[in-house]
Amino acid sequence: MSSNYDVKDLDLAESGRRRIEWANQEMPVLAQIRERFITERPLEKLRVSACLHITTETANLMRTLQAGGAEAVLCASNPLSTQDDVAASLVMHDEIPVFGIKGEDRETYYRHIGLALDHKPKATMDDGADLVSSIHKERPEQLEELIGGTEETTTGVIRLRAMAKDGKLSYPIIAVNDAMTKHLFDNRYGTGQSTLDGIIRATNVLLAGKTFVVAGYGWCGRGLAMRAKGLGANVIVTEVDPMPALEAVMDGFRVMPMQEAAPLADILCTVTGDVHVVDRSHFEVMKNGAIIANSGHFNVEINIEALEDMAIERRKPREFVDQYILDDGRRINLLAEGRLINLAAAEGHPASVMDLSFANQALSLEYLMQNWKDLDNHVYTIPEKIDREIARLKLESMGIEIDTLTEEQSKYLSSWEEGT
Repeated sequence: MSSNYDVKDLDLAESGRRRIEWANQEMPVLAQIRERFITERPLEKLRVSACLHITTETANLMRTLQAGGAEAVLCASNPLSTQDDVAASLVMHDEIPVFGIKGEDRETYYRHIGLALDHKPKATMDDGADLVSSIHKERPEQLEELIGGTEETTTGVIRLRAMAKDGKLSYPIIAVNDAMTKHLFDNRYGTGQSTLDGIIRATNVLLAGKTFVVAGYGWCGRGLAMRAKGLGANVIVTEVDPMPALEAVMDGFRVMPMQEAAPLADILCTVTGDVHVVDRSHFEVMKNGAIIANSGHFNVEINIEALEDMAIERRKPREFVDQYILDDGRRINLLAEGRLINLAAAEGHPASVMDLSFANQALSLEYLMQNWKDLDNHVYTIPEKIDREIARLKLESMGIEIDTLTEEQSKYLSSWEEGT
């Protein structure tokens, strides 16, 4: 057992191991990669510091990296997303150092990031870019040791591209989030289902007949709107970009500014990656009993400070519900402190979806090991070859076959001579 860890309770390890194995049954692509890694050891002696949600699915990724020869440590990428039994199992059964406790305060959260960086990584694996930003701001002396990193989220990729644009990014990053097999499936189907799972677990409300406002119509917003509609909600979308706004209209949703949507919302959920999408002016017009949640990475999308300033009283009617009572008697219900509702109040994405995302993570690290000397300090989209191979493996695991091009068809698609 690793002697370097900070988890809630090692006695939870057996429960964690059972749940990790349950998730593994739904992750056949990662399992195939793990089997190959055991033989080929493509990550031999690569020190990896990972800042990810500590879930059953992440545990199977860490076991895959270990099978490939990596010396990996793991810290939480959100104070509320750690599954304590999983953290205990990774320490006890896999001898992987883990630093994460569900509900840890901000000071502990950043202390754990520091402990992960004490590993002196040659590669980072991030979910929100807190690890990357911390090493740039606080440990610049470690930057020269790094060959590259990966980033899981839209929010993190936005931050890292901003760093690269300003010339501040000191090593190459593979944007796992940009893989087709990630954002088309993880963001859309994973976020769509798990966000509603979190909202329902936190509140036990019926969605059918409710007015459900989705802030942002990126891949996460698309999935959330689709799933809310499927459960009978009347869905409104708010956007700042005319292209996804038009797409939302064509998909059958009402589209309007947040100031018009807020008074109509029974439930409102943000998935934008931006700050103060729900602000004081929106709280002022919300109906009594409105429920607000966030499924973007950071708890900045809802202006919680403004809500606290407006409230004359705060109650906690349920575990993941903070009820703010305003001076006019209206009650506004904030879920999970404005943090990721799908991980704070539920279990995050289903394992079968994370199978694709974490296959991208594992193969991206392998790609970095093979190509880091040829990469500049930029954010790179994952190679299409890797993306398509993951899709092929997933179909194969599902027992689904597809056609292949004939020689004649391949020749036709690569020619320009033939026309009408």
